[in-house]
Amino acid sequence: SLHPLGTGQKAPLDELKAAIRAKLPELECVIGWQQGYDAAHVVPLFMKTPEDVDKLVWGPLNVNNPAVYLPQFKGKKVGVVVKGCDARSIAELLQERLISREDVSIFSIPCEGVLDMARVNAELGRYTKIDSVSMDEAGVSITADGREHRFCMTECAQGKCYGCTTPGAVIADQRFGAPVKVTPAAHTPPELAMLDAMSLEERMGFWKAQMERCLRCYACRNACPMCVCRDHCISDSREPHWMSQADSARDKLFFQAIHALHLAGRCTGCGECQRACPLGIPILALRQQIARAVGNLFDGYKAGIDPAAVPPLLTYAVDETHIHEREWK
Repeated sequence: SLHPLGTGQKAPLDELKAAIRAKLPELECVIGWQQGYDAAHVVPLFMKTPEDVDKLVWGPLNVNNPAVYLPQFKGKKVGVVVKGCDARSIAELLQERLISREDVSIFSIPCEGVLDMARVNAELGRYTKIDSVSMDEAGVSITADGREHRFCMTECAQGKCYGCTTPGAVIADQRFGAPVKVTPAAHTPPELAMLDAMSLEERMGFWKAQMERCLRCYACRNACPMCVCRDHCISDSREPHWMSQADSARDKLFFQAIHALHLAGRCTGCGECQRACPLGIPILALRQQIARAVGNLFDGYKAGIDPAAVPPLLTYAVDETHIHEREWK
């Protein structure tokens, strides 16, 4: 990985909570994370009272990206606690003027990585109750029905965490904790490396097989902070009727291809699409492949780094520097 992975045991959570309590009277709410249905899972938290702030947790179980909720609060003052990748999503929302900077108060702590919850849930299997969850700096120990399971961050983090270059927020109003040093290095995400190892025919076969499994539940779309046209999604439109609801691999791949292309130059790689998928389809690989192509075509551009930048596909140039369509035969 490009920076040390851990569980955020030294994160100044008390300082963060104090700052949120001080700011709360000015805000509709502050979005963060709280313990879910058991101690091994975390869900979004909408803090409206000082008592709500006591529920705030920080650590490798904070997998959700709270930026997804911000467009719903447009026009209202709201606060949000972010990891580095979450802040990139906020920066991209600002780039596209989907939210207003003056309406959002951003609180950040440098992130040391989050767990791959699909792997955690597979390892835990079916259980009656979680007995305990404990963390040290290297990983998380979860005891379920008397049996202990160990998850080391260096082995069980989400794929995006190993190549993360922004553990600290690219944009924030209040920062807590010491900045994390990132070691620059070439890195190919594991999902993308998997595709790169395949021939074109193998890759098509792979996606056809994955689409046979797809439920078309749209969890990938609903979890994506950049999929903001919820009421006008091309998958739901009947006038014009762009897409069929047929349960075929062809139709499902058609939806996923459109979804990925609508995120070209916009996807920040937060991985919420893949995390939300109930079948574990590595859908993030499609976005990563397109993000790499956008970087190659537009001078290394990365989405959600500079809130003042204009995404390349929202601009127009008569002659693109790296696209020589006039030379095509």
